[in-house]
Amino acid sequence: MTFELQHTDQASDARTGLITTAHGQIKTPIFMPVGTVGSVKAVHFSELEQQVQAQIILGNTYHLYLRPGLDILQRAGGLHQFIGWNHPILTDSGGFQVFSLTGIRKLKEEGCEFRSHIDGSKHFFTPESVMDTERIIGADIMMAFDECPPGDCDYDYAKKSMAMTHRWLDRCVKRFNETQPFYGYNQSLFPIVQGAAYKDLRRESAQYIADKGADGNAIGGLAVGEPTEVMYEMIEVVNDILPKDKPRYLMGVGTPQNLLEGIERGVDMFDCVMPTRNGRNALLFTYEGTMNMRNKKWENDFTPIDPNGCDTDRRHTKAYLHHLFKAQEYLALQIASIHNLSFYLQLVGDARKHIEQGDFVTWKRSIIDQLGRRI
Repeated sequence: MTFELQHTDQASDARTGLITTAHGQIKTPIFMPVGTVGSVKAVHFSELEQQVQAQIILGNTYHLYLRPGLDILQRAGGLHQFIGWNHPILTDSGGFQVFSLTGIRKLKEEGCEFRSHIDGSKHFFTPESVMDTERIIGADIMMAFDECPPGDCDYDYAKKSMAMTHRWLDRCVKRFNETQPFYGYNQSLFPIVQGAAYKDLRRESAQYIADKGADGNAIGGLAVGEPTEVMYEMIEVVNDILPKDKPRYLMGVGTPQNLLEGIERGVDMFDCVMPTRNGRNALLFTYEGTMNMRNKKWENDFTPIDPNGCDTDRRHTKAYLHHLFKAQEYLALQIASIHNLSFYLQLVGDARKHIEQGDFVTWKRSIIDQLGRRI
């Protein structure tokens, strides 16, 4: 994997770049739709390509490990072949999912024992086994196995957790270097910065991660309960240390405002379930603000869902989508999910354009407030 830094904003840390992988190129800043179990919920891959214009999607190691399972994925030739997606894929290591299984997991130095949320069966993840699993899945970008501590954890817990994440990273790197890809193309390993909401820990972790010289780096453990302004402060602290010639991935974030604030602080890659999850619950994102399509106010509104959105939005009216949600039609989930993903990709695409034009900060300030208002 390579990363070419193309433009840098003069008034902020925003930048544009180009990531090249074995399965194609990714223009940054970029938003990555979440395809947890090998599918982006309610969206067909042809729609991801043609309407959403997604350049890369995510898979999740924890979920794919449980089902369909590694044997199926390996016999299929990897996740790309299994799902029919010939573009880049990134896999989360499953650390966040495992550690969110409060009450059915045990954390040890060796790794993490957990019970499946599906059938209660017992499993054990180690840094080594996660690297082996991600090799079998075959993602272009593999994430290191880490612990994601709660946003409100105390300093001692955050420090011990960070130190273990670093020790696990060393084991991930060793295993990654000892193994080869299964399917004839190169994979990249991204370490993850931790340290909760403590500046000194974030600096220490960022330096530890930067010193690994990986193809790219991730910022984890944010948007997990800490105040939004603290999240932005931690991004600034970390990005002052992470190398500028490598892509920076802010994991699990977030709202349209979060994306623009992250871009302004030098983040290149984002993912979040919010556009599809909110879409399935009738909440749409637009440049004018958010719309709850179940509200009666849309019942007789025959204007397009979003005149600036994808083709589907211009084809259908607010009244029609309101009707679909009220009637509990599956098509409502599809239209809303496509719209929200299209909007997120449009937003980062517009951010790239304004960084290149040199007016990113002015543009961002002109739209940031209205993005979060309820229409």
